Amino acid sequence: MNESSRPTIAVIGGTGALGSGLAGRWARAGHPVVIGSRSPEKAEAAAAEFGGRGASQAEAAAMADVVVLTVPYATHAAVIDEIGAHCAGKTVIDATVPLVPPKVGTVQLPAEGCAAVQAKLGFGEGVTVTSAFHNVSAHKLQGSAPIDCDVLVFGDDKEAREVVIRLVEAAGLRGIHGGPLANSAAAEALTSVLITINRLYKADGAGIRIVGKTADGNPL
Repeated sequence: MNESSRPTIAVIGGTGALGSGLAGRWARAGHPVVIGSRSPEKAEAAAAEFGGRGASQAEAAAMADVVVLTVPYATHAAVIDEIGAHCAGKTVIDATVPLVPPKVGTVQLPAEGCAAVQAKLGFGEGVTVTSAFHNVSAHKLQGSAPIDCDVLVFGDDKEAREVVIRLVEAAGLRGIHGGPLANSAAAEALTSVLITINRLYKADGAGIRIVGKTADGNPL
């Protein structure tokens, strides 16, 4: 990917572990990155770690070509309301998982099916919503070390999924097409399963790896 083709990425909620880890990896891969936060001052401090920019959530979304949501489920709807007007014509990558404390190890999907579908309904027409990064441990994204984990990518627009696959690769992971946005329910639910595995087996951030062979016999 040449310099001119690298989209500007806004990471909303980028002061948290997941958001800051992704932002740093994309910045090191040569992408212009803006961190958006309810506190612009905290966003600027976080972005200074990798030479990026910090701004309010709405300002960051307005600056970007691709908007990444890495916010807690409790604030998911409110953030979408805040940035929605600045996401028209753009691709949004929603990493939100509907974890409801205190039982975060129990699957609790919303009536709409998953958080990603809620996001699509919240943004409305004109915003291309995809989802990804549900099953990679946030602390493993810190730094630039390779991560032995696949990332399932969901979206109703195949071209948009391809964009996300390339960004997954830029972050140092392998992206796998997971089908339409509604399928995000599987990865969102799996997060609670992985949390349970981490607790029961004292695992250091369990993830997923897709195995098998393609039609031509090559390893998947």
